[in-house]
Amino acid sequence: MTSTGATRLMPAYRINAWLEQPRMVDVPVPEPGPGEVLVAVAANGLCHSDLTMSQIPGEIGAAIGWRVPFTLGHEIAGTVAELGPETADAPPVGTGVALVSPASCGRCSYCLAGRDSACPNGLAGRGYGRDGGLARYVVAPVRALIRLDGLDPVAAAPLTDAGATSYHAVRRVLPVLEPGSTAVVLGAGGLGGFAIQHLKACSPARVVAVDTSKARLVVARELGADDTVVGVGGEPGEAGKVAGLLREASGGGAAAVLDFVGTDATIAAGIGAVRPTGAFGLVGSGGGTLRAPWYGGLPREAEVFTFQGSTIADARAVVALAAAGRIRSLVEVFTLDTVADAYRALDEGALRGRAVVTP
Repeated sequence: MTSTGATRLMPAYRINAWLEQPRMVDVPVPEPGPGEVLVAVAANGLCHSDLTMSQIPGEIGAAIGWRVPFTLGHEIAGTVAELGPETADAPPVGTGVALVSPASCGRCSYCLAGRDSACPNGLAGRGYGRDGGLARYVVAPVRALIRLDGLDPVAAAPLTDAGATSYHAVRRVLPVLEPGSTAVVLGAGGLGGFAIQHLKACSPARVVAVDTSKARLVVARELGADDTVVGVGGEPGEAGKVAGLLREASGGGAAAVLDFVGTDATIAAGIGAVRPTGAFGLVGSGGGTLRAPWYGGLPREAEVFTFQGSTIADARAVVALAAAGRIRSLVEVFTLDTVADAYRALDEGALRGRAVVTP
């Protein structure tokens, strides 16, 4: 942090205008408002969705409540640096915290029912439409803080989005995962790697990981996957081939399939692998679609669902699992001045774990 007169300045990696690539600039250190605290950022995980934010036209951004400029970064952990007014229930200064990634108002019927991932007021949040964590400091409401209780912030940062979103998906399918059942994870990257661990920690299911990358499948085995299948690319017939392999490997169909890719091929393979009364969850944002007939196109009596983000309860549960040593973060650490290199490696698929930036 540097100072110019009475204004404290800090470097931040920001989208400065619609349809412009992000860049590093100096900005004032934010001041916490009522019910907010100032957090000194110790670590910020990078997400693939960050790469698409600079491609959003201004009219769409404005329609969902986003404002430019804003600082990127929504997987944040650090320490409480300063308390704003009306924060009697906040952790004291110096406390290690992670910040719940999705935004929510805490007042609507969804939030009051504990379903804050559906909050209609949460379309703009830290790192997506508001200033996020790719800077030295960020402000956050007290309700978004999760105490780390000694957990390493570098490991904790990815838990707030990648870890919590995958946990939300796993929690949805737990009712169909009885002993002897099979759960399939399509896409063994950042979210898929967490999903494998959540399934092993929270269910009795056998876990099969699917990915086009053999290197990722090696990591999937390290994280607990019982079996792996190479696929699903977009070649003609491959989706059907992988679906057949998965049905065979699961004794007639998987109880649950979680798709963290979301292309035409993965959706078709996943739906084709689900047994009757099973569940298919679409989490990945690959832009895929499924054209299927009314009869025979979907597994009978199965649940098909999709969502974005996670709840505060999900994030707290994931941090607790990590603190207990039941799941772990695979991370590759970058400094703030090499954040562009980190995003490049993320875009090229060159990372073994989650990219985490330490300001």
